[in-house]
Order: sequence, then C-alpha cells, then structure tokens
Amino acid sequence: MSRNYPSRIPLLASVLLTVSLVVACSSAPEQKQTTPPPQDPQQPPPVTLHDPVEQNRARPEAEPRLEEITVTANRSNRVDGAAALGRKLAEREQVSTADAIHLSSSVAKIQAMPAAPFYQDQGRERYENAVINGVHWAAQDPVSTFSVDVDSAAYANMRRQLQQGQMPHPDSVRVEELVNYFQYNYPRASDLSTPFSIFTEMGPSPWHADRKLVHIGINGWQPDNDGELPPANLVFLIDISGSMQAPNKIQLLKSAMKMMVKQLRPQDSVAIAVYAGAAGQVLAPTAGNQKATINQAIDNLRAGGSTNGAAGIRLAYDLARQNFKKDGVNRVLLATDGDFNVGTTNVDELEKLVEQERNSGVALTVLGFGTGNYNDHLMQKIAQIGNGNAAYIDTINEARKVLVEELGATLQIIAKDMKVQVEFNPAVVETYRLIGYETRHLNREDFNNDQVDAGDVGAGHTVTALYEVSLTGSNSSIADPLRYQPERSTRTSDLARELANVKLRYKRPDEDRSQLIERQLKLDDVAADVTQTSEAYRFSAAVAWLGQHLSDSKHVQNQRIQAIIDLAQSAKGQDNHGYRSEFISLLRIVDAMAIASVDQGSDEHG
Repeated sequence: MSRNYPSRIPLLASVLLTVSLVVACSSAPEQKQTTPPPQDPQQPPPVTLHDPVEQNRARPEAEPRLEEITVTANRSNRVDGAAALGRKLAEREQVSTADAIHLSSSVAKIQAMPAAPFYQDQGRERYENAVINGVHWAAQDPVSTFSVDVDSAAYANMRRQLQQGQMPHPDSVRVEELVNYFQYNYPRASDLSTPFSIFTEMGPSPWHADRKLVHIGINGWQPDNDGELPPANLVFLIDISGSMQAPNKIQLLKSAMKMMVKQLRPQDSVAIAVYAGAAGQVLAPTAGNQKATINQAIDNLRAGGSTNGAAGIRLAYDLARQNFKKDGVNRVLLATDGDFNVGTTNVDELEKLVEQERNSGVALTVLGFGTGNYNDHLMQKIAQIGNGNAAYIDTINEARKVLVEELGATLQIIAKDMKVQVEFNPAVVETYRLIGYETRHLNREDFNNDQVDAGDVGAGHTVTALYEVSLTGSNSSIADPLRYQPERSTRTSDLARELANVKLRYKRPDEDRSQLIERQLKLDDVAADVTQTSEAYRFSAAVAWLGQHLSDSKHVQNQRIQAIIDLAQSAKGQDNHGYRSEFISLLRIVDAMAIASVDQGSDEHG
C-alpha cells in the first residue's frame, strides 16, 4: 500500500536528492544544458521548502536550511543514521561528499518505511500519588469534610489510556472526577437566590452485599439561554513549546478554540497570549463578534521551543486585568501539556504564583492535551489553587463537550468555596468511607472557616459524592467492637432513626461570607434493593465501581466487570450525547483486557 506524506517524505527526498546532485555536479565537468531532462513519473513532484516557525515562508530549493534537514530527519524517524547525520550536518554547517552519498543512498529506504507523524515523548507522565480513603469508625470519628470537585480531566485521560490499549495508571484515576464527568437528573434549582438543590438517596452497595451507599447529589442553577450569561473576558494562554507540536496537542487545541469562538457574543472579548522560551501577546482583547480576526490569530499559532509557563501565566493575568469586566466573567484558559521545563518549574512555586493572581478576581481553567509527557499533577494543583477547573481534551468531541455544551459551567461561577460536611450517627452507622475526593480533604474546623479555600461550581454543574457505610448490627463489620467504649446514646427516637446529617456551605461569587444548607438522612429511606434506586444512583455507582477497580482499591469485594456493565446498562437512560454508551464501551474494553491477561497468564504457565 502506498502512502502519501506530502509534508515529510517528498521534502526529505527532495532535499537529499538535491544535495546528491550538487555534489555530483561539483565533481563533473561543466556542461551546458539547453533542454530540461524528462521527469520520471515515479519521482515525487518538486517541493517548496517551508520554514516551520515563520508561517510557511517559502525558501529557494538551492539553499535548504540545515536545521530543516535535522528536524525533518528526526521527525521521520525512519533510519537512525539519517537522523544522526542530520545532527552532524547542523553541527558542521556543511555537507561533505561522503555524507551526501550516504544520505542519497538512504532515500529509498526512508520512502519505503512507515512514517512516525510526530515526535512523542513517552514515559514522563506525572500523577499525584494520593492514598485511597480508608474506613472510619463513626463512634470515634463521625465527621467527614471535603471540598467539592467538578473537574473531569481524570475521566477523559482514563478513556484515552484504555482506547490506546493500556490499563490506566492507578494514580491517574480520581474516582470523583469519573463520577462527575456525567450529568445527573437531580431536581433543578429554580433561581440564583437559592443556587443549589440537594438530592440524597441510600441503597445497597452493588460491589459489597452487606454494605450500603449514601448518594449525595448537588445541582447548580443553569440559565435557560446564553443571553442570561454575563459578558466574558477571556484570555487564552497557549503553550506553543516544542512538546506541543503533535497533532493531538497544538492542532487539536486550535480546532477546540475555534469551536469555542463560534459561541462568543459581541459583549464577550478574547485575547491570546503564548509562551515557549518566552511569553508574548498574539491577540489583543478583541470583541467576540470579530471571529475572522480571532481565527486568524489561532491559525498563526506554531509550536517550537522550551516551556516557560510561569512567564506566560503572569502575562495572561495582566491581559485579563487590563480588560477586567466588573459584572462579568474574567477567566484565563491555560492550554498545555503541563511540561514546564524552564523558568519557574517547581509545583509549589507555581501554586504560590497562581494563588497570588487569583486575588485579582480572575479565575483559571486548565485544558490538558497530549500523551507521553502529560503533567497531570501540576495541572490539577494550579486549577484548584486558581479557583477554576481542569479538563483533559483527548478528542474533538471532548472539546465540544467542555467548550460548547458546558460553556456556561466552564465560564460562569455561581458559587465559590463550596464545602460538604457529613456527620454520621454512630447509633445507626458503624463505619463509613468516602469514595474519591482524596485530594480534597478538609479538617473538621475548616468547614466554618470562611478563610479556607475550597472548590468552585459553575452554572449547571452537578456534583455527586458517594459514601459506603456499614450499619450497626449488620454482617459487614470489619473489626471487633471496642470493649471499653461507652454505650452509644440514642437520645431520642427521632435521632435514633437519622443515619446522617448533611451540611453544604458556599459563598456567592461576590460575597465573602458563606451560606449554609442542611438536611438529614433517615434510616427508613434506605432502599431494600438496588433495582428500587434511581438511574442517577445506579449509574454513578457503576462509574465509581469501575474507578475503584482501576485504582486497585482493596475495598471492592465484587471485581466482575460484567456486573458493572449490567448495572450501567440498567441506568443508561436517554443518553442524548452518547456519553453513557461510551462508558459501557470502555467497560467492555476493560473486560476484554482482563480476559486477555488471564489467557496470557495461562499460556505462560500452561
């Protein structure tokens, strides 16, 4: 099968043949040629050399840039000798006869071998090593406190790894981000005066027969149309370093940006800043209806160089402050693979930088791209510190989800510093375990402290949290009861029937004092069978089940993937965009990989 690589093979072939001809001509007697030689139909057509940095500016064929030879040879990655020789040429700044002959003889081999379309840096992805939540005894530690999380990056990253045929790195799986990737049909908040509705449900744990799940769902207010969204002051901060040159990075990013530009209104404004070895402004603040101007600036983005992320962050915040909209959305959208390798590279220092900048009233959204050197740890940290959210863009469909379907949730904050605190009744609950939110723990006293930073929620966001509990007197006890503890007090019959008290604390975007919402969970409300629970309960449980399986949780008793598939199928519902069907497809990939692993193990030991 012949393959056409217009930007790689013909360019390299043309350069190599040109070098060969120059050397041959320099050693032969000078002859006049009145008619051009006939062109071999098998040869590639003449190719104009292009400068990869200077926006495809044409150069004469007789003067090929040695840097281009090096870059092209490295990218093609077909013959190790050609790549090494390209570097040698760049160092020497000349072409010897022997080198030219060697290069010319390699052309046929290079054309016959499949191309590596771009440079990939493998094996340097970084994830935070968070310890999975353990089991707590309600009699000794009845209170659980955490900051909400509406990020979705871990789900898209999990999907990318599975679709590449590899099991996700356990540290890359944050269960709450998998669960919160999906929208759930919770009761809707009527208006911004009470921006949240709270939904609670309890039923059997699908992966442990003797335990129960406590399901807490929060639904944020959502505008009926885009006209209700405030004007947006957006600054795209684009990583154009060399590590972003792959199509699944800079090219996907440019397509994603253009999709978002289509949604902009005249009252919105966009600026674009870039950073590589240094930072610079590509587009001054421009009205949202000037789409041709904005798209032209996007088209001109090129990748190349090292990565000075800190300089870019400072510049982006400066641009956002210059065009600050007092009653609008002010946000920096950082698009990068997170591979900051010059300037401020320490995670703690970058956190301090973003923490200082957030006081200006400008929020931060982080959009992650790419594979091989993706720095998930850094992306999560700076998104949390920057009062924003993090997403991972692995496909154009994911770009549409984040930047089109969920544009209001991505941009408009309806509440900041949202915290959840659950107090379990030890007369009813013996043990409990929060599923996920390992990086979002807060101290008990932090709940009432309005100076403690927590998660922010956008318009239309749903937030889901799951606890696994064992009830007193059940067969699910994980340890013997303590001999010398005082007998639990039931106080009154009403309190004795309460399973837990759920409290939610949040601040309005323009206020510094928090509001409190509170409700109680009754033991009588626990469903006897999982089939009696809602679609939201069952589907979120299926997602959490897979997340725990992939993160090697020791708390999951039933590890059968088919059981997860069956539960998810029972709760797929309407599924307008196909996200739940896609999740079930991912489950089947996990199941197939597990079967293949077992078969391989049998073959090795058979």
